[in-house]
Amino acid sequence: MAYSQLEKISRVCKALSDITRLRIFLLLTERTLCVNAIVNFLGISQPAVSQHLKILKEAGLVKSERKGYWMHYSADLKKIKEIADILLKILKDKKSVFVK
Repeated sequence: MAYSQLEKISRVCKALSDITRLRIFLLLTERTLCVNAIVNFLGISQPAVSQHLKILKEAGLVKSERKGYWMHYSADLKKIKEIADILLKILKDKKSVFVK
């Protein structure tokens, strides 16, 4: 198991360890939303939503697309599948986790 793959899993786990980011991520698995829609769904500030989205994007969980004036966000299902596959591989071959 490559160390970089473990780092990917760690980044994802850290990103989803915050309840607000987990809620945003789950919303984005259902539909594409702009920041203002997420603000309305969760009742938190726009800067807070933007910061959470930044962390989710850095972890590879969320993608963005500009539609006119607005930036729309959605879960990156391709990346999520890749991360799930890595996690399953780790669980099947635990010995490789300890080799750097």
